[in-house]
Amino acid sequence: MGAGQASANGAGSEVKVQVNDALVAFPETQPFIDVSGQTLVPARPLFEAMGYKLDWRMNNGQIAVLMQNADHTKTIEAETGKNEWKVDGKPVKLTSAAMNKQGTLFIPVRAVSELLGSIVQWDADNDIAIIGQDGKYHAPAWYAPPAPAPAAAAVAAAYTPTVADKVASTAQNLLGIRYVWGGTTTKGFDCSGFVNYVFDQYGVELPRTSLDMYDNVGQSVIGLQTGDLVFFKIGKSTTHVGIYLGDGQFVSATTSSGTKIDSVYSSYWGSKYIGAKRVL
Repeated sequence: MGAGQASANGAGSEVKVQVNDALVAFPETQPFIDVSGQTLVPARPLFEAMGYKLDWRMNNGQIAVLMQNADHTKTIEAETGKNEWKVDGKPVKLTSAAMNKQGTLFIPVRAVSELLGSIVQWDADNDIAIIGQDGKYHAPAWYAPPAPAPAAAAVAAAYTPTVADKVASTAQNLLGIRYVWGGTTTKGFDCSGFVNYVFDQYGVELPRTSLDMYDNVGQSVIGLQTGDLVFFKIGKSTTHVGIYLGDGQFVSATTSSGTKIDSVYSSYWGSKYIGAKRVL
């Protein structure tokens, strides 16, 4: 998967940001989500965490900024209120402009992807934007504490399973079935046969192979949700697909252990992960 875009819901929500495996400290003003759902981050702490030195000045009420990395191989020129910035003298058009909020320069976190080509993930479970400056995907460096459990009766009354929830539940009920090359039934599955079998229970028709699924169906997504298809490259092409369950876990039919649950961020799967598609 190429560089992505982080977004979230809930205007004014507090969010965290990490670069590679380290959280970014924001000692004065905090990142937040605006009314349009985009994540805005104070520029100085973020770019300093990425190895940049910032100098700025006021220009007719706007903040003009010059950013250079430590070895002076990358220079970024920016001004609040403008969608066009410069990287090494070349104009780069951003989807959203930076803003001046009480004397602090805030940038949309998606701008890191647009300016530098870095991977930007959004982890909705923990409200954290993860910037892969090293070009890799990373697990969250911070996990939100679990909310107090409501009364069981209230949960039962309020909860209505979605199709995605039902897909995840069905997939987990099929754990331990052996791997069979070309298998599409409970007598044995291969990875795409397993995914097809589960989604077919809910009237969702998918291509037969993982490569066709990755190339031809659904919408590519960064922030994973239950029921998303997650894809992995083993060798030279897309060769493995699973169903995302939430909390970094997915279920798939593996050659070694049959249908089982693994972590997207494990040492084995994390290096092979290439993206996700939403088909529900």
